[in-house]
Amino acid sequence: MIEIRKGQAPGHLERAQFSGRFRAAFEDPAFRVEDAAIARLEEVAWEAYSEGRKSPVTQKAGPGYADPDYDLSVDWVAAKARIDAAQQQWADPGSRSRVLLICGSARNDGTCPGEMSKSFRLAGLAREILQQADIQPDLLDLSLLASEYGRNIHPCKGCASTAMPLCHWPCSCYPNHSLNQTNDWMNEIYERWVAAHSVIIVSPVYWYQSPSPLKLMIDRLVCADGGNPDPTSTSGKKPAKAKDLEMAGWDYPQHLAGRAYGLIVHGDVAGIEGSRRALSDWLDWMGFIDAGAQARLDRYIGYFEPYATSHETLDRDTAVQEEARNVARAVAKAVVELRAGRLQAVQAKLKRPRPK
Repeated sequence: MIEIRKGQAPGHLERAQFSGRFRAAFEDPAFRVEDAAIARLEEVAWEAYSEGRKSPVTQKAGPGYADPDYDLSVDWVAAKARIDAAQQQWADPGSRSRVLLICGSARNDGTCPGEMSKSFRLAGLAREILQQADIQPDLLDLSLLASEYGRNIHPCKGCASTAMPLCHWPCSCYPNHSLNQTNDWMNEIYERWVAAHSVIIVSPVYWYQSPSPLKLMIDRLVCADGGNPDPTSTSGKKPAKAKDLEMAGWDYPQHLAGRAYGLIVHGDVAGIEGSRRALSDWLDWMGFIDAGAQARLDRYIGYFEPYATSHETLDRDTAVQEEARNVARAVAKAVVELRAGRLQAVQAKLKRPRPK
């Protein structure tokens, strides 16, 4: 039996510490008239925390699962049903072609900067081309994490590093009601990735890397590449069971393979090539098909010019605007070829000698 290493996790918060964190959401003096109600809610939350009530509402897994009697979270069951429906829609040859257009910037004019991002503008150019090609664009603006109340993408907890079958598809780590890890956006985002025939990611470079909202989403998509669609097979999060399953031979199912992709990465000083390559490598690994050289764009907009005038610089840079449109044109063409079966035909189907 493989040893399960322990000793890193901290102990539970003391009651006073918990109270301080719970009440931090109610600092506004307007809440003072409800202090008695807040105290009652705090007591309920403390009990849920103390008892570890991660999934307080469950239902029996039922037929089709390794353990039909296992109590599955109703949140997870609902997310799985929507993903299955999206997969059926994706596979329907009569359905309209769809491209998930992702704005990876953390900035919009409803956040502290008070100004929209250049990524959003470039995504808009791509959206126009897709619409002209009779492709349905689905704009996923990740800057909403910074501007909408209660909008969260919680971090990946690295279940796959314990054993791949412990990483469930879709992710079962959230919501965790006992830790107040709720309002997780990913269940909706998974559904949108599944329904898309292609994705286009438009992203700036933050410190040589992808912005944090984009990286949060990327990490949480690990379950799409090798994730376990049956949480009952590991009795939820039982590491010993997951390790046994992996050692018995895990097939690493690629739940999003066969979709096309394009990239638009922009910056102003450094890091565009590395960031674009990292995104390409990630999507290639997941079994996506690139839409060609013109669909993988990295460009500087206002190289070493002031931040304050960067939008004016983009206004003048008609070449980069047209290159962004070309990314969408290349993706639109790839989607047509993909759905006709011609793009897939050139992809070698080889078994990995060392799957992971």
